[in-house]
Amino acid sequence: MSYEQHFGLNEQPFSNAADGRFFFESEQHQEALLRIEHSISTMKGLAVAIGGAGAGKSLLARRVLERLEDKGGEYEAALLVIVHSEVSADWLLRKIAAQLGVASPKEHKAELLPQLFDRLAEIHAAGRKACVIIDEANMLRNREIFEEFRGLSNLEVPGRKLISVVLFGLPELQDNMACDPPLVQRVALRVTIKPLDLGGTANYIRHRMAVAGCRQEVFSPDSLAEVYRVSQGVPRVINTLCDNALLEAFLVKRDRVNAPLITDVARDLGLEIPGPEAGR
Repeated sequence: MSYEQHFGLNEQPFSNAADGRFFFESEQHQEALLRIEHSISTMKGLAVAIGGAGAGKSLLARRVLERLEDKGGEYEAALLVIVHSEVSADWLLRKIAAQLGVASPKEHKAELLPQLFDRLAEIHAAGRKACVIIDEANMLRNREIFEEFRGLSNLEVPGRKLISVVLFGLPELQDNMACDPPLVQRVALRVTIKPLDLGGTANYIRHRMAVAGCRQEVFSPDSLAEVYRVSQGVPRVINTLCDNALLEAFLVKRDRVNAPLITDVARDLGLEIPGPEAGR
């Protein structure tokens, strides 16, 4: 028997893999979604979403993409995830072009940019809007790359830009962008994703348990408060704590998770446990 079976779950509720089904629309996430969608729908150009490690930026980025894809063909949208810092400006431009439907993107920028412009103009002529969402954008550190984003923001037709770019990243993204002040001036929207508060943490846990098929209150009120105290509302840490707590409760044949169990799990994981006043 697995802990999923023990607690009547259809699947593991606290995986750290980005899965849009588990997206939790807290008040701040709803607001961020609305702001980003407004920026894209009105073709403002460049938007930036900043959040600390584990704040849920990747899930938010995928949620934005899902919502654009649900608009009945109104958008030509793509999501790129930057996995290392050695990305070149030419590679990024080719990747953006390919994702937006440019057939056989050219190697050299002088030939690639006309291809990209023609494709964006084609999308515009069809009454659609082009958008590229870039996750882990803090990995982009080359000034040449940011100059290319500035160049993309200059691709426009009378009265409207031809492409929206949304960058998701750690706070260091802002420092990296500072190497190109003209690009910073072109940021039309900046949103910050903060950790959840106590109520948000409790509702986040309940939401993920419900999506996984839970029909009971597995986490006691004091355990929810302890998860918040230890995690300080960071979703990735919440997931790790809760996943391990469910496993531990299953192993010791408990039907509920309480605060001491969360504290023990946190210690086993080597997490730094704040003092009793933290988060109050």
